[in-house]
Amino acid sequence: MPQLRPSLSIAAAAFALALAALAPTAPAQAQPANDTLAKIKASGAITFGYREASFGFSYLDANLKPVGYSIEICNRIVDAVKTELKLPAVEVKYQAVTSANRIPLVQNGTVDIECGSTTNLVERQSQVAFSPDIFRYNVRTLVKADSGIKSIADLQGKTVVTTAGTTSFRLLRAADKGRSLEVNQLSGKDHTDSFLLVESGRAQAFVLDDILLAGQIANARNPKDFVITGESLRTENQSLMFRKDDPAFKALVDRVVSGMMKSGEMEKLYSKWFMSPIPPKGININYPLNAETKEAFANPSSKGI
Repeated sequence: MPQLRPSLSIAAAAFALALAALAPTAPAQAQPANDTLAKIKASGAITFGYREASFGFSYLDANLKPVGYSIEICNRIVDAVKTELKLPAVEVKYQAVTSANRIPLVQNGTVDIECGSTTNLVERQSQVAFSPDIFRYNVRTLVKADSGIKSIADLQGKTVVTTAGTTSFRLLRAADKGRSLEVNQLSGKDHTDSFLLVESGRAQAFVLDDILLAGQIANARNPKDFVITGESLRTENQSLMFRKDDPAFKALVDRVVSGMMKSGEMEKLYSKWFMSPIPPKGININYPLNAETKEAFANPSSKGI
């Protein structure tokens, strides 16, 4: 009987080793899913989400390269990432996004930071995180200059287009305030598609951020044929967007964006993209810095609306 004990101990040890081999790796060794800096360090690359037709902010130049105000701010963030991670270079990859798919592409890791024209809404903060506001603007209406439309009430019975995935139509309904406005709604796949529906006469009005509407008019074949009119439906804010629950990356983004505002670099960048001729046609959007954006630069905030 005494000889059985050693063999039992050996069997028990072998069983324990087998269990250990089958056990999952300890959580402490796993890389957090939202650790953007770790992801960049491992891959040597970062992926920008960009818009194809948010003129001034994020769009394609004559060589089909993403350019704009938001893209340049993201480039400054990449410079800071290189310093933080002590990397000689970080490759920038590009992924086109739309109003409809931008949030899912950030959430699933396809896009590391969206350098576009996204509104920082409190309701969106349950899904993604935002930088301090880089722009503030008013949601208004673009119409043909000879349309006779001057207010929300004038849209009665008209066809109104909004871009898929934006909050524009919801804001129009909220602004109606029980007047039972009846309109036909169309949806464009992007801002240029929405604008073309007005230009072609299929829609009589296009509701969107006034700065983005100004960019569409500036790039039109006949800019004088269009005007931005009507009441402001809401003052909104644009921010860069990235994954939530990633405090290290948010701290870096906030530091870069706030620093650009305090140093005066952001205002110079604003002037370059909204008050000067820009590629590919050398058109000037000519949208002076408004009081709301000046306040955003003076007091950086990502609290959302």
